[in-house]
Amino acid sequence: MIQSPTSPMPRLYLLTNDDEFALLYQKLEAALATGLIALLQVRRKQTLTLPDGESILYEEALKIVNLAKAHNVAVVINDDIDLAKKLGVGVHLGQTDGDISDAKQQLASDQIIGRTCHGDMDLVAEAKNDGASYAAMGAVFTSTTKPNADIVSRSQLMQGCQQGIAMCVIGGLTAENVSELVGLPITYVAVVGDIMDLPIERIANRCQQWQQAFSNWNKPAL
Repeated sequence: MIQSPTSPMPRLYLLTNDDEFALLYQKLEAALATGLIALLQVRRKQTLTLPDGESILYEEALKIVNLAKAHNVAVVINDDIDLAKKLGVGVHLGQTDGDISDAKQQLASDQIIGRTCHGDMDLVAEAKNDGASYAAMGAVFTSTTKPNADIVSRSQLMQGCQQGIAMCVIGGLTAENVSELVGLPITYVAVVGDIMDLPIERIANRCQQWQQAFSNWNKPAL
């Protein structure tokens, strides 16, 4: 069911993977150069497990932020308010990774603050009341990043979209299966593997395929 002929077209929200950094950087260059990425999240879990991982992550994130700035793409750091403050960017917070109020106090007013809400309407409402920029719901499909995450239904997503906060969906999404969400007033579609697991030479084309999927968002269902 199409909710509204004027539902906004979603935007692509890219998350980094754990590729070796030189390769990751080249992939990000290819993706950002398309002009189709609206938001970029720096999430480097394996880097943090290395000796002196925090210092390494800072150096990596600084290079990524500078690249994103060159393409006018907003950046959020995963789960680290202090690093986001150092870099002058936004933050995405899991439910156990910091308070939105703390992020709002430490970050500039124009920085994006995202909140993981899984499939829980109470968490979505809480994120809105706390002043988050967006609420992230998922997993929409089974993903390789979080294979054990609970799946969120279209009905739950619809309820989340009605809470008065920008909605982000995440989890196993591809340029093909995102068509199952057509018509929902989603702000961001978060993607990792469907873009970042590709060879460098295929990334730009895949971003274009995503844009084509979004361009069909408000076409009447057959």
